[in-house]
Amino acid sequence: MCFEEHAVQGLQTIPSDSRVVDNPTEEHHVSSTVYGSREARTGIPRLEMGEDEMDPQLAKRFVQDELLMDGNPSLNLASFVTTYMDDCAQELMLQTLTINAVDSEEYPAVEEIDHRCVSMISRLFHAPRDNENNEAVGTSTIGSSEAIILAVLAAKKRWKNKRKAEGKSTENPNIVMSAGVQVCWEKAARYTEVEEKFWHASPGQYAADPKELVDLVDENTILVVAILGSTYTGVYEDVAGINAELEKKNKAEGLDVTIHVDAASGGFVAPFVRPDLVWDFRLPLVSSINTSGHKYGLVVAGCGWAFWRNKSYLPEEILFTVNYLGSPQISFQLNFSKSAANIVAQYYQLLRLGKNGYRAIMQNLASTAEYLQDEVEKMGDGMFEVLSEGRNGVPLVAFRIVKDKPYDEFAIAAHMRQRGWILPAYTLFPKASAIPSLGQEIKVLRVVVREDLSRSRCETLVRDLKEAIDALDHAPVEMQRHLSKSQAAGDTRSKHHPTHHSANRSVHMHEKHSLAGKHGKTHAVC
Repeated sequence: MCFEEHAVQGLQTIPSDSRVVDNPTEEHHVSSTVYGSREARTGIPRLEMGEDEMDPQLAKRFVQDELLMDGNPSLNLASFVTTYMDDCAQELMLQTLTINAVDSEEYPAVEEIDHRCVSMISRLFHAPRDNENNEAVGTSTIGSSEAIILAVLAAKKRWKNKRKAEGKSTENPNIVMSAGVQVCWEKAARYTEVEEKFWHASPGQYAADPKELVDLVDENTILVVAILGSTYTGVYEDVAGINAELEKKNKAEGLDVTIHVDAASGGFVAPFVRPDLVWDFRLPLVSSINTSGHKYGLVVAGCGWAFWRNKSYLPEEILFTVNYLGSPQISFQLNFSKSAANIVAQYYQLLRLGKNGYRAIMQNLASTAEYLQDEVEKMGDGMFEVLSEGRNGVPLVAFRIVKDKPYDEFAIAAHMRQRGWILPAYTLFPKASAIPSLGQEIKVLRVVVREDLSRSRCETLVRDLKEAIDALDHAPVEMQRHLSKSQAAGDTRSKHHPTHHSANRSVHMHEKHSLAGKHGKTHAVC
């Protein structure tokens, strides 16, 4: 219903002359349109709730106006998160928004759909099956962050129980991982009080070396993390190589350390683009895997999944039985109440697309990424170096300037923002550059190729990127440097955004407990 139609039942029921007669001292405005209303003149509440109700169409319009300041999600090249679902999926999500997924007593069909998703996805990851009736061990989550925290909790408890049984100390558990992990791993370690042991990159080596990574393992290691699709470069780490090195380490030192695969980005890509790649439960030491349904699982945020090889990797201490909702139910999620919409949407995509549908989409995305990489490499007479590795990673293109220019990657990102594109610029993780102490950190631009970045839209992106480079090449040097500094400092963002003030950034850079504080690491958007 348009505003004018709704107003017949609302605002227009009070004639303008009556408003003047009844309230002679007030200013009066035409209220049959949004911008003729009192609220349009006086402003809307921002920090404190207003006293009076507001017409729903007015409220809707004002909220929409506020959102106009945001970028276009389809032009957001920074995020891995799905920005397109078809009309049927959206209808299903709307129908199930009000269903509480944890209430299996009232909504047994939703619980069954959840179980089916767990089974389908875990079998895609080659979860072991003793027989056809053996269900995979897993759960839906809000996203990979929750899934990873659950995996760390389970691994810590399993390690602690084993150490207690052996009469050994349970102090100082640690996780071994690359410094290129997504920030959720730092959160998980900090929240669960587990020490982080990082493998650090070296110039040209951005994926963890299996032997160097496993060399960090000791008797207190609860997990080794392998990344299937780096947030920074998209590259798959060598999970099979890590498994082989860890098998040797376990045997030589009498350890029982296992691997968690962070497949947040690559879990729905590798099976269809690189079916030959062995990274999942086919490897004997892979004990748990997480993936994000809201990334290449093709569901909007937030939808994630966590899986364990078998129940022995999920200690009973982290399982809870609740009966708040009418019957006893097992719960081992961090969240409790949540809408069923994303779970239903994931099931819809699994049914709708099947393996061939996912394969067609992922192959298209890989082809688009290859086209973009070829075009980037030809720009500016070789001004860019591409850091991503094509089909040995998720469909994205990460690249950096290697020619001497008075502007940097942040200036290009700022110029592209003027054209509507949200192209992220960031610095790689610690020690990735040759001389970080001299400020020679590696700055990177990254384009994530999602389902709605078609070849046609990608061609427009290439055109705009070329024009941005040409404009910067011919811009005054002062402007080039200003764009580089202002974008790097976050000055293009809203004043309410935490990166707006350099003072805010300096506070975080003085942290003592994070990679950001210790080494100046920035976290790429994911």
